Amino acid sequence: MDRIDDYRNVLESFSKPRLDFIKWKPTPDGNVEVLNETIDLYRYFDATKQAEFLYECVEETVLKSLLEEVQYLECHDKMRTFIQEHFDMPDKKMENLIGLLRQNSGKLSKRALNREFEAFTDDEVRLLENKYQEVFIDVS
Repeated sequence: MDRIDDYRNVLESFSKPRLDFIKWKPTPDGNVEVLNETIDLYRYFDATKQAEFLYECVEETVLKSLLEEVQYLECHDKMRTFIQEHFDMPDKKMENLIGLLRQNSGKLSKRALNREFEAFTDDEVRLLENKYQEVFIDVS
C-alpha cells in the first residue's frame, strides 16, 4: 500500500498499450464483453517491469519491514514483561494498555484513565508512560 501508485503504473505500463487493440462492449451487469481475439496480446509478454517491481517490494519487506516488525515485537515483549512484573492484570487488558499507549505516543488518554485504567495511581501512570517511552524510543 505504501507504493500503490508505483504498483498501478507498473500494471498500466503493460495494459494501457494493449487497450487500443481490444474491441469490447459493456454488458448489462456492469462488466465488459471482449469482441475480438486477444490471446496474442498477452502471450510471451515482457514482464521485466513487473518482476523488478516485485523484487523491490520483496527486498523492502525483507530488509526493512521485517526488521521493523521484529524490533517492535521485541519492545512489545519488554513492555509486557515490565507490566507483568509490576501489575496484576489479564492479558487482554495488558494488550489494550500497550495499544492505547502506542496510539497516543506513549501517553494514556484521559478517556483511558477514566474508564479502563481508573485504578492506576498517578505514580503508576507515570511509571508506565516512562517505561513505554524508554522501551519504544526508537520504534514506531
